[in-house]
Amino acid sequence: MKSATNLLTPPPQAVLVGVDFGKIAFEESLSELSLLASSAGSVPAAVLACWRQRPDPALFIGSGKAEELQAMMEEHKADLVIFNHALSPAQQRNLERLLKTHVIDRTGLILDIFAQRAQSHVGKIQVELVRVQYQASRLVSP
Repeated sequence: MKSATNLLTPPPQAVLVGVDFGKIAFEESLSELSLLASSAGSVPAAVLACWRQRPDPALFIGSGKAEELQAMMEEHKADLVIFNHALSPAQQRNLERLLKTHVIDRTGLILDIFAQRAQSHVGKIQVELVRVQYQASRLVSP
């Protein structure tokens, strides 16, 4: 059951980002991402879709699309960016620095949903272990 504080706090507004590499059913994948974001408690406010041959090593979507994403976030007052793809730790970190907001990828989103839905003690511990292993790969020394 949600506490009174959670009922008063609006859910985070999210911008969904999908890149079409021409290998999967792109529209279906974005539709699924929207459902996953809603399941996690976010409100999909906007979608940024683009086509690329391959991911940009630094920002995944390239600097021009990253600027477009930043403008879209301001326009929709979004608190969160959710990518439909797995981001490298460096890409995620670079995007968070540029956008000054939390960026998660599809894997992180699914782990968040599992964490919210785990009910047994063992289930909660198993999900937390996977989340810690996932986050450990993203740690950087100062």
